[in-house]
Amino acid sequence: MPVNLNPPVAAQLLPVAGVSLGIAEANIKRENRKDLLVIQLCEGARVAGVFTKNRFCAAPVIVAKEHLASGGGIRALVVNTGNANAGTGKQGLLDAQSTCAALAGLLGCRAAQILPFSTGVIMEPLPVAKIAAGLPAAVANMGEDNWLSAAEAIMTTDIVAKAISRQVVIDNVIVTITGIAKGSGMIHPNMATMLGYIATDACISQPLLQELVSTAANRSFNCITVDGDTSTNDSLMLIATAKSALPEIRETGSDAYAALLDAVSDVAIYLAQAIVRDGEGATKFITIRMEGGRDEDECKKIGYAIAHSPLVKTAFFASDPNLGRILAAIGYAGVDDLDVAALRLYLDEVLVAENGGRAASYAEEDGQRVMRQSDITIRVVLNRGGVNATLWTCDFSYDYVKINASYRS
Repeated sequence: MPVNLNPPVAAQLLPVAGVSLGIAEANIKRENRKDLLVIQLCEGARVAGVFTKNRFCAAPVIVAKEHLASGGGIRALVVNTGNANAGTGKQGLLDAQSTCAALAGLLGCRAAQILPFSTGVIMEPLPVAKIAAGLPAAVANMGEDNWLSAAEAIMTTDIVAKAISRQVVIDNVIVTITGIAKGSGMIHPNMATMLGYIATDACISQPLLQELVSTAANRSFNCITVDGDTSTNDSLMLIATAKSALPEIRETGSDAYAALLDAVSDVAIYLAQAIVRDGEGATKFITIRMEGGRDEDECKKIGYAIAHSPLVKTAFFASDPNLGRILAAIGYAGVDDLDVAALRLYLDEVLVAENGGRAASYAEEDGQRVMRQSDITIRVVLNRGGVNATLWTCDFSYDYVKINASYRS
């Protein structure tokens, strides 16, 4: 079960003026489950996003980037689960474009004003006919309050839907932000998450919207890993409808921009952490805090070495304080001039290692006490500078292997 993660409550997910959501059961992979989502946007809404850096990126990623770059004004997003439409070559591109054209015909806009997204099995042809047949039902049940159903419709191996709303007062105007995400395995984004959609009724210029989503991703989705695999389909989209009374934000140095960035980042961080808490087979949620590094790059390099180590992750699953595995990961992270005698390693408040070895005050029962917790912090004090960084990961359990061994069945 997810680690200290409760399912979202529909009444706590706030509508965002200018955004309507419709859901359908298109039977893409399995029958009797929500697997198709349409997000319709008001005229004048602005959209920005970040995408996977996997060179084998999926066809919908390619098409979505092209449509965003065309500058024609995005009117809708369409998302299917059950099939990634990745590793599908030229036909995959044609299928993604056909999906856009089918929805555009229903909404009375151009195909280039639709952004397609897919998630599921890689290297399988997209069942375009099923998607096209399901689109009318999705359009028919459009509503501003369908955020919970939308979060459920984009799930794959997720156990819990991921959604949250926040409101912030900016220049005496209440601004609403609501977001959903999906992801559980194949999580090491290098830009975003598997799929994430955040909407706000604020008004912000297009260049600043792109900067905002990139910064928010770096604070959140670019700080998580479940298994070290970067998906072919990762996409994080930020929508601004300009339906609030807040004047357009045009400068990054403004108080309004800073307030909106912090609020969007809070939503993104919650969603990113929810993905780790719902990591495939996860039983522990692990915060890795790097302190006193020379720069962010070396902090994250060491942090990810710890987070990606199967030996570290399985030790945490077993609540086994075999903590030399953490020291080994730090040592092979690739920071060539690292002074291991200068760093200190903590589990929560317990000092584990210093001066290049086991701390004199460390007792194994203290380490085991911490490792039995479901939420754990690994803290590495490097004593090399003034830069800090935080990552979030989970353990590896038997269920991770079971889930991925039977993913296509």
